Amino acid sequence: MGGGSNNGVAAGNSSSSSKLLEILNVRVVGSGDRVLVLSHGFGTDQSAWNRVLPYFQRDFRIVLYDLVCAGSVNPDHFDFRRYTTLDAYVDDLLAILDALRVDRCFFVGHSVSAMIGILAAIRRPELFLKLVLVGASPRFLNDREYHGGFERDEIETVFAAMEANYKAWVTGYAPLAVGADVPAAVREFSRTLFNMRPDISLFVCRTVFNSDLRGVLGLVRAPCVVVQTAKDVSVPISVAAYLKAHLGGRTTVELLHTEGHLPHLSAPAALAHVLRRSIAR
Repeated sequence: MGGGSNNGVAAGNSSSSSKLLEILNVRVVGSGDRVLVLSHGFGTDQSAWNRVLPYFQRDFRIVLYDLVCAGSVNPDHFDFRRYTTLDAYVDDLLAILDALRVDRCFFVGHSVSAMIGILAAIRRPELFLKLVLVGASPRFLNDREYHGGFERDEIETVFAAMEANYKAWVTGYAPLAVGADVPAAVREFSRTLFNMRPDISLFVCRTVFNSDLRGVLGLVRAPCVVVQTAKDVSVPISVAAYLKAHLGGRTTVELLHTEGHLPHLSAPAALAHVLRRSIAR
């Protein structure tokens, strides 16, 4: 590890890894000894963390990056054959951490990035000191005994709406997802959704809704904190209890007294307070 510190970050050498750092707009900010990775969810990019960053920059080196599907990444880099499952996103995350020579980190993942973090921690348990999973779900579709929040036909209706008129879909979906009455957050989420190429957005949505991590949750060894808002259109409150019951590492649930799927946009101070407490514990 660079600088002789157990939790530091140093640049890797290989040209392919430095190209990945460039493609995914990887940034390292802050000045602490410990490494904190912030990984955004569907429909946003790393700018979603902007109002959370000030709470961590003094005490952490913070790794930020964009998922390859984000509108801030050149869409030519989105390989429809490669990104058919979440495993390819896990490959990207681990390649970034290896290129930066991170050997231990705290990981905060929102929405689909919570799934990505879970899979990464199963593959490389020594790398993750703790997972903080914000608006997380191992499976969005309902099953016989499991309430994920969505029926298959509901999701197909969503996909059809995205395909028919992406702009109209975003305009309807953004305020629902934000939930709370925070117009600036709705504007910001709409902006990053509109930045995504519609065909990529639809493809990623299909990938997420076809994913099912329930069978592997027990393989996670890292301690986990599940952060859930009081009302989230994408994730029923029962899912947080399901994650607590099934994740293999010691797991606690933190309920945020706010609404919506994007607390880092709608209630950044409240989320930052919970994140700091979760990491310190």
